Amino acid sequence: MRNVASRTIEDCAGSLHAKAMEGLQLFNEGKFFEAHEELETAWKEEPEAVRDLYRGILQIAVTYLHITRGNYDGAVKVYGRSLKWTNGWNAVCRGINIQQLRVDAERVMQEVGRLGKERIREFDISLLKPVQWNQKRQWTCDRCGSAMYEKSCKVTCPNCGNRFDCSDLNLYFD
Repeated sequence: MRNVASRTIEDCAGSLHAKAMEGLQLFNEGKFFEAHEELETAWKEEPEAVRDLYRGILQIAVTYLHITRGNYDGAVKVYGRSLKWTNGWNAVCRGINIQQLRVDAERVMQEVGRLGKERIREFDISLLKPVQWNQKRQWTCDRCGSAMYEKSCKVTCPNCGNRFDCSDLNLYFD
């Protein structure tokens, strides 16, 4: 694992892993268990430093899952671990507003602390805010590494001509 202090601007360049995008969508639908599963897959498959960010977001999803299930101790424990993975990133990384996510999660945990273990089931789930992120799908060519562009459900690499149809995305990126 890379030291938090050594994270660079380059770590935030590039596109999101396809499973990370699915995980963020599920997170924003309040499907925290499912979001965790997709983000975990992205974390395990991602070779770059951004994998740590995926890990942090999936732990926030688990924190929120614990809250919705009334598990005070689990929420506090997992949130504490998430800080290791969500701190040290740019305010926005790969289109994800990390700064706002941290602020929102901190507000959630302040309310959890205020309610305490005995009243956690009174938590107002409207406080669980969605992750703000740029949902524009960006692709990197697996042949030459260039940015690919999507038009009319065709994704094309302007450098080498590699091309696929949007309906092939699950096959192409899984």
